[in-house]
Amino acid sequence: MQGGTVCGVCLEGETDRMKADNLKSIIAVIFIVMALIAGSCSNRAGNAVKTSTESAGKASPGLPASLIKMESPVENEEYRLNARVKISLEPVADAGTLDSVRVTFDGKQVAILISAPWECTVSGDYTGMTGRKPVKAVAYTSGKTQSVTRFVLIYSDLTPKKLGFRIINTYPHDPGAFTQGLFFHDGVLYEGTGQETGSTLRTVELETGRVIRQHILDPSLFGEGITLYNDRIFQVTWQNKVGFVYNRSDFKQINKIYYQGEGWGLTTIGDRIVRSDGSNILYFHEPQMFDAVSRLEVYDNEKKVDQLNELEYINGEIWANIWMTDLIARIDPLTGKVNSYVDLTRLYPEAKRREVNADVLNGIAWDQNGGRIFVTGKRWPGLYEIEIIE
Repeated sequence: MQGGTVCGVCLEGETDRMKADNLKSIIAVIFIVMALIAGSCSNRAGNAVKTSTESAGKASPGLPASLIKMESPVENEEYRLNARVKISLEPVADAGTLDSVRVTFDGKQVAILISAPWECTVSGDYTGMTGRKPVKAVAYTSGKTQSVTRFVLIYSDLTPKKLGFRIINTYPHDPGAFTQGLFFHDGVLYEGTGQETGSTLRTVELETGRVIRQHILDPSLFGEGITLYNDRIFQVTWQNKVGFVYNRSDFKQINKIYYQGEGWGLTTIGDRIVRSDGSNILYFHEPQMFDAVSRLEVYDNEKKVDQLNELEYINGEIWANIWMTDLIARIDPLTGKVNSYVDLTRLYPEAKRREVNADVLNGIAWDQNGGRIFVTGKRWPGLYEIEIIE
């Protein structure tokens, strides 16, 4: 029994030593494996893992960080629609032999270059529209591509005419109406007014200025432009990014619309509703979901035409009040060019406005059946029928 006990103790000790040795072996193997993994991931010579330039976005060994640089045009270089834009590229010194360079202007391919000189020209009216346009070149060589982009400004090739006016009739207008939107339909004037706690949609009797029907917006909303589409009135708000759709007959709200940015003016062209946001950009919305499907950048022959406000579509042109001025810009909706400016400085001079706390010119309405143009302003006591003259 004693011997057995001693032997039993010896066996347990031996077993423990065997377990310890086995554990040490396992730990050693783990360390070896980890060392091998660390070595394979290191950047030491002989251990680098090759990666694809396309997928990793980094230069492969032996290839330069870039292939080409764009010598011209420079960023925001200015052209007119009838000018030629020269696109000149220069391979980087250690780029090697380029396979080709693909050149696009405003998203449309204009050239594929396969040898020096790496340059081409494109007409500034390639897209037929004014605006800020991207010029992009993509260079290709074995195992790598690289692109470079510049923007150019395309101005109108027309010098806008300067037009005046003649007053045909003067009608009363609510001096408390902060006019933001205006249109004329079936003998009735429709007006949208602004200001927090004072925004409305209303119908107005032309001859008397009397408000026939009125819908008051929530006090938190600042009402802006209005327009008519398929017997429904659309109205946007300034910074709330929400607008409303009403039945024309009774002003019953039937829908809400949402959009990005600010709402200033509205008008309708065919199956599109055009919105301004105070910049030189006009947005074309499809009426059902009010998604913006296209945009138009407005320029004259010298500059972008900013602060476009209330809008009206008249005989194939978009007429736009330019905020804080007495000018109306007449815009080609296909090209973005300003064809002419109507100067209404003398219509209701600023000195008279100050006497009654009237604000800026804003509001254009077109009587298509009668061929009449109506204009007014924010808190103006009068609404004017005018004729445009040279």
